[in-house]
Amino acid sequence: MSQLNESIPRPGADRTSRLPASVTRLISALLPPFTALLIAAVVGDILILSFGQSPADVFVLLIEGTWGNAYGLGQVIYKATTLTFTGLSVALALRAGLFNIGAEGQLAMGGFCAAVVGLLLPAGTPAVLAVPLCLAGAAIGGASVASVPGVLKARFGASEVIVTIMVNFITLALLNWLIATKLNVAESLHTPEIHAGAVPRLSSVVDAFAGSAANFVLVVALAAAAYAAWYLFRTRAGYDLRAVGLQPEAAEYGGVKVGRVWLRAMLLAGAMAGLGGTNYVLGYKQYYEEGFAAGAGFLGIAVALVGRNHPFGVVIAALLFATLSQGGLAVNAVVPKQMVDVLTAVVIIAVATSVPEVQRLLKSVRGGGK
Repeated sequence: MSQLNESIPRPGADRTSRLPASVTRLISALLPPFTALLIAAVVGDILILSFGQSPADVFVLLIEGTWGNAYGLGQVIYKATTLTFTGLSVALALRAGLFNIGAEGQLAMGGFCAAVVGLLLPAGTPAVLAVPLCLAGAAIGGASVASVPGVLKARFGASEVIVTIMVNFITLALLNWLIATKLNVAESLHTPEIHAGAVPRLSSVVDAFAGSAANFVLVVALAAAAYAAWYLFRTRAGYDLRAVGLQPEAAEYGGVKVGRVWLRAMLLAGAMAGLGGTNYVLGYKQYYEEGFAAGAGFLGIAVALVGRNHPFGVVIAALLFATLSQGGLAVNAVVPKQMVDVLTAVVIIAVATSVPEVQRLLKSVRGGGK
């Protein structure tokens, strides 16, 4: 009888087995984010009804205020550009089994270093030279901040979570002191405008984007995502990074220098976050200003988790959270914009618990506490 039962195919089993492996992996990757969005939609409907508004009307207003007009779309693109960099930063670290909470400080340092390079360059420096130098300064600045937790993790096994949080405070305080005492030009804490390295806005090509902050740093963000995908899945260093993230003991037994991989992962993560500062400094205001990050470094954690730590998934997740952020301003006339913050939190919680890297980190924390 047992043999007969085993020979009877289960309903749906034959259809599932016929699916290519790539399609199965795609479904498993996309199912948690879509489930999270569905849960968020249900919670959002309940919250909207509690304010006496129609959920359909509010969601239509949200779409019209973001993707429904050129200015709103431009603002979504601008916010998604920064979130792509910080999401890539967190995702690369998570792939190595590290939790980079320091993207906020790395982002700020990257923006500051880009501004310093732009101030040091003489006026009239060709953009083809000035922009790459400013980008390099931003990447080096972000990597320098990430090097502290990277070295401590690789050399002494220090918790990168605790170290990155502490380095955030130190970095932001240091930058505020430098601007207030050395570079401040106004009552608000910001540097003088850069002499060279400014990146044009998208409105210089598409008139419809006039007024929005969207700029051509977007191209750099997309190139960074493509590079991260190539690095992770097409290079030996990326293979070592993923192997260490999956099982550091087995990777070390196979000849991988785990400490070196951790340091390299943190440096690369810091460089990615640092590049995010150029979106504001080079493409928008042309100067560094205290508090310009506005939590984008911490929101990068959510972007990485919803994007399943895949570079291209990070780009899509960045667009999602940028839409929610800009949409909160669009619906503020009928419901509190804090409602969008609640929906964002629901998406994060629903997705985070299903991300393999997070599950492994939680297991390691539980194991360490026993």
